[in-house]
Amino acid sequence: MEITKKITILFAILSAVIISLLSGFVWYFSNEFAFEDFYKRLEARVNIAAQIKLYEDDNNNVYAKMRNQYLERLPSEREFIIDADKAGSNVNRELPSSFYNRLNNGVMARYRVENHFYAGKLFKNNNKKYIVIISASDPFGFRELKELQKILIIGFFLSVVLSFVVGWKFSDYMLTPLRNIIKSVKKIKAENLHMRLEVKNGSDEMSQLAQTFNNMLNRLETAFETQNNFISNASHELRTPLTIIIGEVELAMKASSDPQKQHLALAKIKDEAERLENILTSLLGLAQSGFNGKNQPWEEVRMDELLWEIKQSVNQVHPESKIEIDFSKLPQDEQLLTLRVNKNLIKLALTNIVSNACKYSDDKLVNISIQTTVNALSIAVTDQGIGIPQTDIQHIFEPFYRASNTNDYKGYGVGLPLSLNIVRLHRGSIAIKSQEGVGTEIKVLLPNK
Repeated sequence: MEITKKITILFAILSAVIISLLSGFVWYFSNEFAFEDFYKRLEARVNIAAQIKLYEDDNNNVYAKMRNQYLERLPSEREFIIDADKAGSNVNRELPSSFYNRLNNGVMARYRVENHFYAGKLFKNNNKKYIVIISASDPFGFRELKELQKILIIGFFLSVVLSFVVGWKFSDYMLTPLRNIIKSVKKIKAENLHMRLEVKNGSDEMSQLAQTFNNMLNRLETAFETQNNFISNASHELRTPLTIIIGEVELAMKASSDPQKQHLALAKIKDEAERLENILTSLLGLAQSGFNGKNQPWEEVRMDELLWEIKQSVNQVHPESKIEIDFSKLPQDEQLLTLRVNKNLIKLALTNIVSNACKYSDDKLVNISIQTTVNALSIAVTDQGIGIPQTDIQHIFEPFYRASNTNDYKGYGVGLPLSLNIVRLHRGSIAIKSQEGVGTEIKVLLPNK
C-alpha cells in the first residue's frame, strides 16, 4: 500500500475516534443537564404544593393564587400527596423502590421514564409523614435531545468523509517533495553522476534527505572517477614492466652467443619483475585499505610510542635518514594520546608518509610532531625536500600519480593514496602544504572519540 493511502486511512481513523469521543461527551453532558431546569421547576411545584396542602397558613391563598397566575401548567402535570406509610401503593407503579428510599432519607427524589418526569419530597406535619410528588412531561427538551442526536450522527459521518478528503490532500501535499526526489533519483545513472537533487532552503527532513542523496552522489562520483583513473593508470603501470620484460626476453634469446648481453637482459628482467611485484603489492594494499575494517583487529594504541616504532622502521630502510620527533606539545592527560585504531594499517600509513619525506628530502632533517585537541590528535611530518609543484598537489592522492619533479626518484605513486585510504578508514583526514624547492608538510588528523 502506498504511503499516501496509509496516511489518509490513519488520519481518517484518528479523526473518527476523536470525533466520536467528542460527540459522546457532548451527548452525555447534554443528556445530563438538558432536563436540569425542568426538574427544578417540578421541585418548586413540590414545595408550593406541600405548603398549600399540608400546612395551615394565612398566606396559603396567596400561594395558590400566585401558582395559578404565574406558574404555567406543565404538559400532563399531575400532583400526588400521599401518606408515607402507603407509598408505592397508589402512585404510578413505574416509580422504583429506590425513588421512595431517597424520599425516606429526606432527599428530593427525581425519576424519568422516557419523556415523563417525577419529582418528590417527604414532609412532616402533625407527627405524620406525607409524600408530595409532581409529575409532568417535557416534550420540548426531549425533542431537542433527539435533534441533537441526529445532528451528532450526521456530523460524525460528514466529518469522517471530510477528514478522509483532507487527509488525502494533506498526505499528497506532504509527499510531493519525496516524489520529486524519487523522480530525480531515477534519472541519475552511471553516465550522469554529475546531476544533483534540488535542495530547498530550510532544515526539514526533505531538505536533509536531498542533501544526503547529494552527498552520496558526491562520493559515488568520486569513487567512479577514482576507479576509472585507477584502472587506466594500473593498466598502464602493469603493462609497462611486462612490455619491457617481453622485449628483454626476446633480446636475450637473440643474443644467445653473447653472454654479456644476456646478463644485462636478465638483470633488466629481474629489475622489472621486482618493479611489477612492488606494483602488485601496492595494488593489494590499496584494495585491503578499502575494507570497512570490521573484520580487522582494532586495539588501543599509544600514538607517541607508535612514532618511535615508525622511526626505527624507516631508519632500517633509509639508514642515512635523519628523523626527529618533537614531543614538546604533548598533553598533560596521557589518555588523549591513546586511540583505538588498526595498528598495522595506521603504522603503514604513517610509515609511507615519513618514508616519502626522507626519500624526497635527500636525507635532510625530517621533523615529526604530535599534539592533541579535545576532539582530535594530529601528527605533522615536515621535510626540507624538493617540495611539490602547485599544479601537482591536487593530484598526488590519485593512484600511480607522481609529481612532475620526481623523475629522479624511484616510486610508484601508491604510497600517499594508500595512506589516505587508511586514514579515511579511521574517520580521519590528511592536509598537505608544500612549496617547490622548500619542503612539504603533511598533517594527519585522527579523531580521538
